[in-house]
Amino acid sequence: MMRLLRNYIFWSYERGSIQYDVMVTAIILFVLVGPHFIDFKAKPTKTVPLRSSEVLVKSRSISDTGVVSLMYEIRADDLEGAATDEQCRTALMRVIQPISGDVTLESYRPIVDAKGKVVAYDATVRR
Repeated sequence: MMRLLRNYIFWSYERGSIQYDVMVTAIILFVLVGPHFIDFKAKPTKTVPLRSSEVLVKSRSISDTGVVSLMYEIRADDLEGAATDEQCRTALMRVIQPISGDVTLESYRPIVDAKGKVVAYDATVRR
């Protein structure tokens, strides 16, 4: 029994043998089926603009009346230290209006990194 286990651990079986096929099948099953049953705690990272000159604009929705709702992702550094709600709204509009013109800020929410630091804001505006 120990010899069998040692041979599997050190991969000492020849290619084409039943034991080799069993090991390859076990590895393929682990790679393909494992993520469905094992929580690897991997989470995708949020896409944040890299430079202060970048603003990500995403189309959110178009209502029945033809009103367009857009989402802007703006770096926290671009808000220049805004702390209160009113300061954040003013700073967000200062960044958004040169891009989109006359729009109405509906809502915004902070985007935090893994350490809890605010790195950007998602702002939803309506034309």
